[in-house]
Amino acid sequence: MNRRQFLQLAAATSASLLVPHSRVWAFSNGNDDPYSKKLIVVLLRGGMDGLNVVVPYADATYQQIRPKIALQKPGDQRGVIDLDGYFGLHPALAPLMPFWQERSLAFVHAAGSPDSTRSHFDAQDYMESGVPGLKNINTGWLNRLVQELPTRKSPVQAVSIGPILPRIMSGPANIATVAQEAKTRKMAVDRPAIGSAFEQLYSGRKDELSHVYSEGMAAHKEVADAMQKAEAEQNDPMSREQMIANKGAPLPKNFNYFGKQISALFRHDPSVQVAFVDFGGWDTHINEGSAQGQLANHLTPLGAGLADLINGLGPMYKNTQIIVMSEFGRTAKENGNGGTDHGHGNVMWLLGKDVAGGKVYGRWAGLTPGALHEQRDLPTSTDFRTVISSLIGDHLSLSRQQMAKVFPDFRYSGDPFVRA
Repeated sequence: MNRRQFLQLAAATSASLLVPHSRVWAFSNGNDDPYSKKLIVVLLRGGMDGLNVVVPYADATYQQIRPKIALQKPGDQRGVIDLDGYFGLHPALAPLMPFWQERSLAFVHAAGSPDSTRSHFDAQDYMESGVPGLKNINTGWLNRLVQELPTRKSPVQAVSIGPILPRIMSGPANIATVAQEAKTRKMAVDRPAIGSAFEQLYSGRKDELSHVYSEGMAAHKEVADAMQKAEAEQNDPMSREQMIANKGAPLPKNFNYFGKQISALFRHDPSVQVAFVDFGGWDTHINEGSAQGQLANHLTPLGAGLADLINGLGPMYKNTQIIVMSEFGRTAKENGNGGTDHGHGNVMWLLGKDVAGGKVYGRWAGLTPGALHEQRDLPTSTDFRTVISSLIGDHLSLSRQQMAKVFPDFRYSGDPFVRA
């Protein structure tokens, strides 16, 4: 084993959105420290119902078209948490309210992919490739983003949580994959005989390789300890369509320690700069529920996990931005099964200390039939690439030319952060 191979093995064991005073597409001036900035992307597979997450409770049409699943107004026993007098937050996301109040949480409503497909497979593919409407793109936009970051020798600069590399992370840039459960991550060094041999080989030595080995094993132990907390339940019955929509992503309740695990990775190794995690279960055709029920059961561990993530990051949160998105929204009107069908526009969640938060953004026209896409769905009034470009261009010190490589053939078309 040569030195390069050993370093890779040892390291492998360790496993501006809104400029505060101006909502414009800002890019780096080259003076920022590019290595201190972090980005975490969360994809909710299946089409999350954004209208029951950031709820337009003051719109009279909302209650009319959702008689069974509409959430109640603030003040009611099962009402939403008021955000701005018009929109309210699902009560299952109460752990995120401190970040709203400190203005590091914002939402962009009626956002998403401009492609009109209602296919989970196609919509996720377009959101992950970053090139809606084209199926011949063989790289994901997060992989292209990593290629534009300053090169680091660590193989864990970018991390994907899950056993299979997702579409969004595919491409030539090196991406480390970390399984959700410790029992699936056993490595050769976890075997007593091999571990003991390595310990004897490097114990007491003070050279560079010994130092790298010690650091790598310490990181491996921390990651393994964190992963041990992951739940292994897989008992919820799902339809074949739901399993396809999830693409193998766990339900939030089955990976409810994700926030503590990801923050542990970031805390231990400053070279970790980009992370991706996905969750399934958001295809709520039947019995979606309102303040309680199927949707609430997914939002509860997700909200708690995001709060754990932010709290676990500690001081690093000031240099971290988190994006939560889903491939499309749901129909504005509930269906006959107490659920919602595949829709179009949705709500994006944005968290970070340099977010001009405490606001719901987006070009919002209401829920009357004339304001809806094909008289049934929220329109995509804001392209998801506009939101992401406005966020990461400045935050990760990328030039306009670099951003054009992340999202090829895409032109920024105005300020995405119009107040809804």
